[in-house]
This record gives sequence, structure tokens and C-alpha cells, in this order.
Amino acid sequence: MIADSNPDIHSLAWPVSRLGEAIEILAREAGFSSNSPEIPLPPQNLGQTDNQAIGQWLDIAAAQLGLEVETVESSYTEVEQMVRSAGPALLRLPGDGEPAFLVLLKGGWWRMSIIAPDLSICRFPPKRIRDALTYEIEAPLVTPINQLLTEAGVPKQRRAKAQAAILREQLSSVQIKGCWLLRLSPAVNFWQQMRHARLPHYTLKIIGLHFLLQGINAVGWWMMLQGALQGHFERAWLLAWGLILFTTIPMQIMMTWWQSLLTIGMGSLFKQRLLYGTLQLHPEEIRHQGIGQFLGRVMESEAVEGLLLGGGFAAVIALIEIITAAVVLTVGTGGGLHAILLLLWMILTFLIGWRYFKYSNSWSTHYRHMTNDLVERMVGHRTRLAQEDHQHWHDEEDQAIARYLKISEGLDKIGIQIGAFINRGWLIVGLSGIAYTFIVNPSSPEQLAVSLGGIMLASKALNSLVGGMQTVIGLMNAWGEVAPLFHAATRGRSGDTPVSVMLPDTPPAPLSMADDTPSKEKIHEQPILVARDLFFRYRDYGQPILRGCSLRINKGDRLLLEGPSGGGKSTLAAIVVGLRSPESGLLLLHGLDQHTLGTEEWRRRVVSAPQFHENHVLTETFSFNLLMGRQWPPSPEDLEEAEIICRELGLGDLIDRMPAGFQQMVGESGWQLSHGERSRLFMARALLQKADLIVLDESFAALDPENLQRALHCVLNRAPALLVIAHP
Repeated sequence: MIADSNPDIHSLAWPVSRLGEAIEILAREAGFSSNSPEIPLPPQNLGQTDNQAIGQWLDIAAAQLGLEVETVESSYTEVEQMVRSAGPALLRLPGDGEPAFLVLLKGGWWRMSIIAPDLSICRFPPKRIRDALTYEIEAPLVTPINQLLTEAGVPKQRRAKAQAAILREQLSSVQIKGCWLLRLSPAVNFWQQMRHARLPHYTLKIIGLHFLLQGINAVGWWMMLQGALQGHFERAWLLAWGLILFTTIPMQIMMTWWQSLLTIGMGSLFKQRLLYGTLQLHPEEIRHQGIGQFLGRVMESEAVEGLLLGGGFAAVIALIEIITAAVVLTVGTGGGLHAILLLLWMILTFLIGWRYFKYSNSWSTHYRHMTNDLVERMVGHRTRLAQEDHQHWHDEEDQAIARYLKISEGLDKIGIQIGAFINRGWLIVGLSGIAYTFIVNPSSPEQLAVSLGGIMLASKALNSLVGGMQTVIGLMNAWGEVAPLFHAATRGRSGDTPVSVMLPDTPPAPLSMADDTPSKEKIHEQPILVARDLFFRYRDYGQPILRGCSLRINKGDRLLLEGPSGGGKSTLAAIVVGLRSPESGLLLLHGLDQHTLGTEEWRRRVVSAPQFHENHVLTETFSFNLLMGRQWPPSPEDLEEAEIICRELGLGDLIDRMPAGFQQMVGESGWQLSHGERSRLFMARALLQKADLIVLDESFAALDPENLQRALHCVLNRAPALLVIAHP
């Protein structure tokens, strides 16, 4: 039911106790899910928490529906624009009492759809929602501003605009928070993502419109050829032909617009899927790969995106034109035999295309190997200068280039055959079919005109098909590199997300998504982590790295794990933080296993600073590298705490030396950090995540005695529980 009445917007707010129900209804009404699983009730203390804790609970709840929740905030001056572009979304109304939420189904420039607690849909202008979100911060300023305007003698009809301008100036730096956008997770079925983005709808429109254009063009060619064969053009036929040409102009514009929407939508979904899949890869899948292979995958992903949209369109449109040409040839002089001749020519085209595919696949594989070798040699050029005989520097490159040249020659020969033979050869074959029929059984000029038009349409279609086929072949070759990333995204589905568990934070956060969760006191009585009889090996039938390993970590524990290289210390750390799964044994965090708690929540509770070669400084600002595991963009409080921790770790001098301070770019192309500075950056990054257990793997090895003492003092004071791994 849709209501256009004008109720109080606060009467449409949902209480926090019905937040799970609100998410289910919003997902169903937005078309995300038609058969939603039941979401347990929110914890009783969720109303006493801040927006960050509410967002964590929303993440867990939305994951059950295959959705993601994105927390957004806006400046005061842009809050109305944020409201217009939101939807489906949840908006928290400001107030001191129990939190209340607006369930926004759809945004819009003039009207916005809100789902009321009685499941009716009400429409409001964006300004009313904006006023509800900003009322609390505007109220203390309205009376002084009105008094000022009165004393200044501002006319009443201009006071509203003046008041709004003053509020914008005074509140421009205030951030409006409490907005959560719902969207499909990149882990769900890709077809479902495309369908929700209405991409198949645009595809059907494009195909249908192209069929219509082909029919209109065929009629236009029939008119012109008939007049040419009769030796004169009647004025009415010329006007009709001109009208047909003008009719195709808006149709071409509309088809181009739909193609652009389809291209942007498909490219966006594809890039999100690849990025999400990259983050789901296991360490073993990428540990053996070098920079060149990663660069090759990035290049191939760009190629797949471009080829998928460009080549896919060309191939589909070419097939439509082939079908249209076959129909026209059937009506013409040659009849069905002429259409069969076109079919046989298509079969020959695909056979030559298959040969081209084999050569192209070999060429692409060799090209990727050359790219990888070039990048690796560039990275290791200093080692080559020191250890390799300069007389043999380029022996392997010469062999690779010679092989590449030979494959390229074969590929170019087939490419020339496809480009020159298919199109021109069909003109000869098609005209031969007309010549034979014309000699044996002469037909009317109209049928001859139709056949000529069919031959020309088929020639144009084959020319497009050749280009589209070469593009599709390139897409198939590139897909081999991109497919692992694309399919890895499915590992992040909601099946690994907890259904009814949310552990307490410090400061307190929601305990659970269900009513029957243990009390906070009971949870705190349990150890943070328990490991019993862990067994792990990297390969089936290989030598076990861990055998019967047991560990118990309580709150406040400070443990030191020592052992020789290759003894399994880092492997145990990877299992503890959830990067690897033990082959057998028991591993519990706060009394819950990883399957029950969920991988994401486990890794949020147990944080590690891996060894130097497995940790990275991204080419971004120093503050981003510190707070990337917490929240971004950071609040002023986050930046203040980060600076305090950095100075406790001995990084104060570095911050003072960098020209831009916390906003200084660091990384490969930025400010270069020493080994000791990088190690302390990694420790600060781990501490700022507010985890229950922190694991430091060889983090103190690169520090001098003075900085070691300062860093150790900071970590011991701030870590709730600590496991340090070091060599004896």
C-alpha cells in the first residue's frame, strides 16, 4: 500500500527492537531477496551503543541475506544530496532516547519512498528527511540567528534564505552520521547482481531495437534497389526512403544510450567482483606468484572488461545481422538454397576462427610469460648486474623474442585470411548464387533487388562478425587469468557468517543477535582463545608442521613463543588469527569455533602483525596505513589516538620530520620508511584495531635496544592479550 499522506516523519520510524525485521522487509521490497531467512532479534543492549556497534550488527544481519551494509556520512551542506541518492538504506534519527530508524526504500529528486512500521509505503520530499536528520544540531542556533536577523532588519520574506545560508556557513564542518546503505554482496551469483542492476533489461532492449533497425534498413534498401532496377525513382518512394533514414536517427541515439548504461553497469559489477575475489584468495594461491604475474592479471582484467563489452556487442549484433540477411536471402531469387549457402559460409568462417583461436592462445601465453620475465628481471636487475655474466644477459630474452616472432607471424597470417577472405569471398559466392539462379530461372526485378540487398547485408554482417570473433577469442584467452579471481569471490558468501553470535566489545557492544546468548560476565570468565591437539600440514601426505599443539590464552596474558626457523611458529600464528584452518583439533575464540563466529568476526577479534616480508606499506597516506584496519575515513578521535600510539612507539620524530605529517604519502612512490619504522607502523596498525588478542610475529627484530624497550612498553600496556613470536 502506498500512501501520499503527510504524517509526522518520526511516526514512521522503526524501533531498534524491530531492526532485524526492517532489514528483511527492506531487502524483499528492494528486490534483493524473495525468500529471506529469518534474522534473530537484536541484542537488548544494542540501543545503548554507538553507530559503530550498530553498524557491526547490521553487517552480520545483512550477511544472512547475501547483502552488504556500507556506512556513509555526509557534511551538513551535502546531507540532502546524500538522502536523495540513498536507498535502499537505513537512516538513524537523532535523539537522546532509544534509537529510531527510517527505512528508506528508494531515493529520488522530488519524492522518496519510506517503509512505515505498518508496512505501508509513504512518500516524502527529501527536504523533510533532511530536516529530521539535522534538527538536533540546528535547534541551538536557530533562535540566535533569528534574533540577529530581526535586529539587522532583514525582511521576513528573506529571512528563511538568510537563516539557511548562515546555518550552512556555521555547520559546514559538521558530519551527519547514522546512514547505512544496503546492497548485494559481490559474493552472490553474478547473474543476480546483473538482474538487480537491470542489465538484462537493457540487453533485451538493445537486441530488440537492433532487430527493428535491421528490418527498417532492409525495407529502405528494397525501395532503393527496386527504383534502380526499374530505371526511375518515384517521388513518393524517395520521400518514404528519406523518412526511414530520419526514423533510424533517434533509434540509434536510444540504442547508444542503452549501450552506455549497460557498459557502465557491467564494468562496475565486474571490477567489484574481481576486487572482492582478490581479497578472498588464500595465501598459498598467491605466495608463489611474482610481481610480473600480478601485473599480467591486472592487464588481462582490463582487457576482459573492454573485450567483454565491445566484442560481445559486436558479435551479438553481427549474429542478428546474419539472421536478418538469411531471411532476406530466403525471400529473394535464390530462396532457401541461397540461405543454406550463407550457412555453409558461416561454418567455414568458424572453422578458420577455431584455427585462429589456437594460435592466439599460444601467442597470449607466450606474451604473458615475456611480461612476467621482463618485470622480474627489472626488479632483480641489481642481482643480475652482480652475479650474471654480462655476455649472456640477453640469451634467454633473444630466444623468447624469436619464439614470440614466429608465433606472431602465424597469427598474423590467419588474421589476414580472416579479414580479407571471409568478407570478399562471400561477395563472390553470393553473387555466384544469384548468377546461377538468374540463368536457370530468371526472376522478377523485385526478387533480384531483394537478393542483392541480402548479399550486402550478409557482407556487412560478416565484416562485423570477423571483428567480433577476434575480440571474443581475445576475451577467452584473457579469461584464463581472470577466472580464478572471479570465482574466488564466492568464498565470501553468507554461509560463513554467524547467525546468532556477536561478542562484546570494549567499550561494551551488543552481545548477541539472539536472546539466548550467554551473559557478558559468563563470556568474560572464559579464556580468549583455546587450542587443543592442533594438527596441520601444508600438503596431503606431507610432513606435519604442527602435531598435538595446545594453547590457552586468557585476558591479560603476555606469551613469548620461541623456536628455530621452520619450527611452525608462523604457521601457528596464521591458524590463531584465522588465515589457515587446522586439519584436526579444537580451536575456540571466546568458546566459539570459527564456523560459528564467522571468519570476518574472528579476524576482527584476533589481529596479527605478520613477518616483515608478508606485511606491506601501501602507497597512501601515513594515516591510512595506520587506520586501514579500523575505519575510514577516520574521526578526529581516531587520528588523535593514532598519534598517541605512534609517539609511544617512538615514531614521533618520524611524524615531525615528514612535511605533511599524518597526511604524508608513504610506500614505494612516497616517503621511504626504514625497517624499524615499518615494523613500528605495523605494530601501531595492529594496536589501533582494538582486538582481543594481538599476535606479533618477529615485529621487534629490526629495532635497536632503545626503540625495542619503548615499543615493548607500549604494546604491553595496550594489548588486552599478547602473543609474541621471536627467534631464541
